[in-house]
Amino acid sequence: MRYAGIVLAGGRARRLSGVDKPALVVDGTSLLAKAIAALAGAERVVVVGPERPGHGDVEWTREAVPGGGPVAGLMAGLAAIPPDVPRVVVLAADLPGVRVSTVDRLLGALGDRAGAVLVDAAGERQWLLGAWLAGRLREALPERGEGASLRRVLGGLEIVEVLALPGEAEDIDTPGDLERYS
Repeated sequence: MRYAGIVLAGGRARRLSGVDKPALVVDGTSLLAKAIAALAGAERVVVVGPERPGHGDVEWTREAVPGGGPVAGLMAGLAAIPPDVPRVVVLAADLPGVRVSTVDRLLGALGDRAGAVLVDAAGERQWLLGAWLAGRLREALPERGEGASLRRVLGGLEIVEVLALPGEAEDIDTPGDLERYS
């Protein structure tokens, strides 16, 4: 199944005192490396955020206005994906439990729906853990993405929810989250 991957790695990490979250190491591997590894089957991986050395064959890009939020980041990532790539997997760069099997389940559930997103144990859609039909995703995006909400932009699309396995949908946003993985 042909797909490309986009990793959003440009957040400000305000709740973690501005630390470079994608560079945080969990179980001997940076969070960014975990996200890239989960996209092992992708024909192209685009990382949106400041370039960080040591991540092999990925393409780096930035939002038109750095720090413009996830919709702006998604737009920058999609701009680097050729239009003939039919599917895109979008991941945040702060997911310690994401793996190839996560991506495979999302892609397998996608079918002809616009998107497939992971749903955590509380029933919340994880907008930065999803597989999308690239054309439908492009059509849904606004002209300008700075400050826009992913939930508002993508929530009206036909989406299949994929129940997360234990730990799969967790992210690291706070010192307490990081402590659980240290």
